[in-house]
Amino acid sequence: MTAAAATLGTLRRAAARRLTDAGIDTPALDARILVATAVGLAPNALPLAEDRAVTPGEAAAIAAMLARRAAGEPVARIVGSREFWGLPFALNADTLVPRPDSETVIEAALAFVDQGGSRSRPLRLVDIGTGSGALLVALASELPAATGLGIDLSPGAAAAARDNAARLGVGDRLLFVIGSYADCAGPADVVVTNPPYIESGVIAGLAAEVRDHDPRLALDGGADGLDAYRAIIPQLQRVMADDGRAFLEIGAAQAEAVSALADQQGFAARVHRDLAGHDRVVELSRQAAVRP
Repeated sequence: MTAAAATLGTLRRAAARRLTDAGIDTPALDARILVATAVGLAPNALPLAEDRAVTPGEAAAIAAMLARRAAGEPVARIVGSREFWGLPFALNADTLVPRPDSETVIEAALAFVDQGGSRSRPLRLVDIGTGSGALLVALASELPAATGLGIDLSPGAAAAARDNAARLGVGDRLLFVIGSYADCAGPADVVVTNPPYIESGVIAGLAAEVRDHDPRLALDGGADGLDAYRAIIPQLQRVMADDGRAFLEIGAAQAEAVSALADQQGFAARVHRDLAGHDRVVELSRQAAVRP
């Protein structure tokens, strides 16, 4: 593509063709997002500006973004952000790209909160392995008096979460720290986590967008994918309040195994499914006869 007499419309259409030829699953959508981002427009504003001429600098920016996408880099990585729960989260190399399936964690947690009374209560939240902060920030946006702690092994992830919380207006109620599962503090009314749960031997066969661009630390759950749950669930005995709940995102085939690990630690488990009908979240509560 050349800059001479080019318009946003002609470049968008050419971009979609290039991504189609590269085997990208959603070429038209990705082209629209990348072209709009390169010229500083919202994607939904692009149709009204397709006759606008493109400068040489804008054409170069579009070409660079397209080259990255054609090579398999996810759109969210290229533009540096991803929407989750209606909120825009900035990303860096140390954070997972938030995915729609993870919104099941938010839905289940809010359903528990609603059963107990007003969302305006001063609830205490903990997010284990916070990444971009998507789970904790989304919950805080719905719970105006809640305070929370997000913890992550990665300094880069903790920094990204802290920045996202500040930019989205909840940073004064949330603390983000660098640490392991054992460093979490409680008691918390709501604990959420999206831990690494992919089996180590499976990672090499994942889609390139995940395998080559998501941080291994946030993917690798050990030989059977359950290492993080073995570490986290015992910690809930001290982190979770007596009448609190924990919401653990899982792989679609892990509900039985994670529920069994919870039972060994004296927790009752309930499974929530995502919009596709897959097991996605295990909700844990204390069994009446067991206390830490």
